[in-house]
Amino acid sequence: MDFKINDLGVIIYNLFLVLFAIGIRVTAIVNPKAKSWLIGRRKFPEIPNAPKTIWMHSASLGEFEQGRPLLEAIREKYPNYRIILTFFSPSGYESRKNYKGVDAVIYLPSDSANNAERFLEMIKPSLVLWVKYEYWYYYLKAIKKRKIPLLLISGLYRKDQPFFKWYGSIWKEMLMCFSHIFIQNEASALLLKKINKPLPVSLSGDTRFDRVTAIAEARKEIPAVAKLCAGKKVIVAGSTWKEDEEKWANYAIKHPEVLLIIAPHMVDQNHIKEMKARFINSILFSQLDQHNIQNKNVLIIDNIGMLSKLYQYADITYVGGGFGNNGIHNILEAAVYGKPVIIGPIYKKFYEAEELIESGGAFSIQNAVALEKLTDELFSNKEKLHQSGEAAYNYVKKRRGATEIIINHIQENRLLIN
Repeated sequence: MDFKINDLGVIIYNLFLVLFAIGIRVTAIVNPKAKSWLIGRRKFPEIPNAPKTIWMHSASLGEFEQGRPLLEAIREKYPNYRIILTFFSPSGYESRKNYKGVDAVIYLPSDSANNAERFLEMIKPSLVLWVKYEYWYYYLKAIKKRKIPLLLISGLYRKDQPFFKWYGSIWKEMLMCFSHIFIQNEASALLLKKINKPLPVSLSGDTRFDRVTAIAEARKEIPAVAKLCAGKKVIVAGSTWKEDEEKWANYAIKHPEVLLIIAPHMVDQNHIKEMKARFINSILFSQLDQHNIQNKNVLIIDNIGMLSKLYQYADITYVGGGFGNNGIHNILEAAVYGKPVIIGPIYKKFYEAEELIESGGAFSIQNAVALEKLTDELFSNKEKLHQSGEAAYNYVKKRRGATEIIINHIQENRLLIN
């Protein structure tokens, strides 16, 4: 029975690959990201073989940032190894294609038995690191067949995933390909125990805590922003979508005494134009040195890459995504600075948001009225503002160390030898 279910799973998986290939080609006609995905995979990558190679795969930019602390720790401890970084998504690849911390950044060739064998034969990795999720059947099977150590880092599991369903045989098979699975929380450990097969699992925590700590410790001043913030109450709203921005537009009009720094998730020309129209007393960061800032209480960040530095100037932070279907963005980037974090109501799939709210370091609001009420309370109650910020910082501080746990595993099991 298991064989039949698994066999059916492989057939369905292959059908998915075919449908995805067709869908991406159709979508590429009108979607720039889909077009980039296709262009990036027109030719099979050519990478000279090297005797010592480490391969890390990240689905997109967020997963790369999650795996980055481990990648950089490995680079420091094993400088003789070549590191290859692959991405599935164009957003990840385009953002980090010039990243100097590795020897090559490429798109992962589409999953197939032939591509998997060809890619592994070309790079011959001594160790493979898979960040958080994105399970490609033929790659994982080929890695296991070659007996290459394969680590999953910062794994996170929910009961609604196919691993834990009656039809999830092929997904369970993919889990069995990993030499070791490092998971983020106890809930994931309990779920994996329900799979009636032995899995090598360790509770390491989330490497994102190490990453945001490193970013905060290495932060640099943004002189123009620091000057603008001096002596003012400041709110930094990061990774916002239209639904978030609608809540803040009315607030900015009613509270001219508060400086709102807003960094949207999308910074294309059309969206920035819409934001300028929505936020009446606003100025763009790109124009900050060219315009009189008098009577301006909204600074719109019209570039990518500044957000993690901006949170240091906030009294209160807001992280977007909690009013739409995309989910909230990285709240740890804000919490690490010891600032209270506000989010929208849709956050249940994000354990760190639930835990941060329980700790008193974050707050969820349902609408614009609740948003205004909460910010007024925090600004008027200095003790609550301080305590919630301290709770946010302590939450991050107590959960650092996942990178060290994984590095120790690599060393103790001699997965790499200098």
